[in-house]
Amino acid sequence: MGLARSLEKRGIDVLTTQDAENIGKTDREQLEYANEQNRVFLTHNIRDFAILHKKYIDKGWTHSGIVVSDQLPIGTLLRRVLQLNNTVHADDIKNRLKYLSEGQ
Repeated sequence: MGLARSLEKRGIDVLTTQDAENIGKTDREQLEYANEQNRVFLTHNIRDFAILHKKYIDKGWTHSGIVVSDQLPIGTLLRRVLQLNNTVHADDIKNRLKYLSEGQ
């Protein structure tokens, strides 16, 4: 079972890029979609989304938050996402780039 389905089983509202039919869209289009849906965006594309986040901040644009992570085993990702979900309110991540790391 993938990360998204494991999170859903634990009551987390998840919308994947595939479920949103956003496969093939640019990073900015995907972030804009997440923002329109008031969703935090989780990605393994650390480099590109760090650059995109900086562009948003420099231009005074807003986004709902970006969480980036290295490619890790699903169990590790699940544990870290759940920990983040339980300790950080959505308002606290707005316009921020958060690294999903051990010991949030």
